Amino acid sequence: MNAQFRNIGVIGRVDTESVISSVRQLVDLLELRNLKVILEEQTSHVLGQHTFQVATRKLIGEVCDLVIVVGGDGSLLGAARDLARHDVPVLGINRGRLGFLSDIAPDDVNTTVASILDGNFDTEQRFLLDMQLKRDGAIIERSLAFNDVVLHSGQAPKMLNFELHIEGDFVYSQRSDGLIISTPTGSTAYSLSGGGPIMHPKLNAIVLVPMFPHTLSSRPLVIDGNSEIKIIIADNNPESPSISCDGQVNLTAKPGDIIYIHKSAKRINLIHPKDHVFYETCRSKLGWGTQLIGDE
Repeated sequence: MNAQFRNIGVIGRVDTESVISSVRQLVDLLELRNLKVILEEQTSHVLGQHTFQVATRKLIGEVCDLVIVVGGDGSLLGAARDLARHDVPVLGINRGRLGFLSDIAPDDVNTTVASILDGNFDTEQRFLLDMQLKRDGAIIERSLAFNDVVLHSGQAPKMLNFELHIEGDFVYSQRSDGLIISTPTGSTAYSLSGGGPIMHPKLNAIVLVPMFPHTLSSRPLVIDGNSEIKIIIADNNPESPSISCDGQVNLTAKPGDIIYIHKSAKRINLIHPKDHVFYETCRSKLGWGTQLIGDE
């Protein structure tokens, strides 16, 4: 057994019976291997009486060598923003739909998780975005985003007017439904639906995808991952637009506000099984064609 992982945190999306079933299966496996289990407090409630240590979502990363998230990609996104500060490795068991991040199937929990605990895994580092919302020169809201930061008009389908600056240089003023600012991790999520490119997770890049721009010449723009992005919300916007981080953190802005986005110093270390290949994930999740000609 790999001695690297002794204290294992477990976080589950506890609103479905399938997730609860996988959490129980996982906990049984960890107990059989004499590992210390630390349950996130909400996950702890669904297991009834038990003797496991319990920790909050904010603190579980401090006491664990590995955190296993049971749910869909959304569950892992939410956990990642809380765990990034602790630099703890994260493993996902998929109980959602696509599972780009949570890549262990429920039927493979016993075999694949056991193999990972024995040291058969690869680690992949992903970066997050740091979003700051400023008003009158002061930061009024701040959030991390693992997938994307999205500026949009809110509930009413109305166009926004804003300016985009990158590294202090003016790029364009735009009238559109909004703008998606995505990491390579998020390039297979909302950005992809908006017509953005798929980026390999190892790229140090950020993609900006306009949402229904009022011009035919506006296209997705891929920039260096170390760039600072500034978005100025025009004063003539009649409504208060919204800012969404990973579709889970939702903030309200005002005309004249300025959004600053840059790569966070925090990272997420994703654990994958040894046979994990990004392109195979794309084939299986996005329905890409399979190989027609055998290897020569």
